[in-house]
Amino acid sequence: MSSILFAIKDTIGFITLNRPEKFNAFNREMALLLQSTLDECKSDEIRCVYITGAGKAFCAGQDLAEVVDPNGPGMQRILSEHYNPIVTRIRELEKPVVAAVNGVAAGAGANLAICCDITVAAKSASFIQAFSKIGLVPDTGGSFFLPRLIGWQKAMALMMLGDKVPAEEAERMGMIYKYFEDGNFTEESSKLAATLAAMPTKALYLIKKELQWSSTHTVYEQLQNEDKLQQRAAQTDDYKEGVAAFLEKRQPVFKGK
Repeated sequence: MSSILFAIKDTIGFITLNRPEKFNAFNREMALLLQSTLDECKSDEIRCVYITGAGKAFCAGQDLAEVVDPNGPGMQRILSEHYNPIVTRIRELEKPVVAAVNGVAAGAGANLAICCDITVAAKSASFIQAFSKIGLVPDTGGSFFLPRLIGWQKAMALMMLGDKVPAEEAERMGMIYKYFEDGNFTEESSKLAATLAAMPTKALYLIKKELQWSSTHTVYEQLQNEDKLQQRAAQTDDYKEGVAAFLEKRQPVFKGK
């Protein structure tokens, strides 16, 4: 059975991490397959990407058996060939990416979740920066995203202490967008993805770029960047449709063009 399941339904690319017996921990096969699947999601057929986990967990991070295997890829290749390319693909994908955290998200799994554009979780899910417990430091973009989401002090404490953060607390502190009750988690998180897929996805991508720029630029540089991106947005067919629908008092039909 494949370690990554992929299906396209109603313009949404559904990606499922599928090593449930290992709590969806990453090995080389799964990491490389996720990269190739994210590349498939560049297709115009897909307007939103939805990432979740099979079984009880979202992702337990790295499969440590692979790390200590003398014939394994080794830590440097795991970072440079597995996790860094995954984060890069998600951040550069020209459409929204939803992380639907169905269970525990630990280590690289927690940081995979928060590097996505919108992260939601089941009420029973939790997030753990587990690196310090085995003498490692955060990777998979965690040291970039987490302090920007929840602030320096909270991020430092969670990364040093490795506290388990329940979904309700993760929402309260701004780590994730929202949590849903377990019973309707799949329905509600899929509904969120469907809402995004029906929106003007070119503009959503430009919003993604806008916020990424804001993390590393001054307000004056950001004003110039907003100007450039707004000009691009104003040239899209979706902008014309949005304005026409507003004036005609009807629901817009966006096509992502």
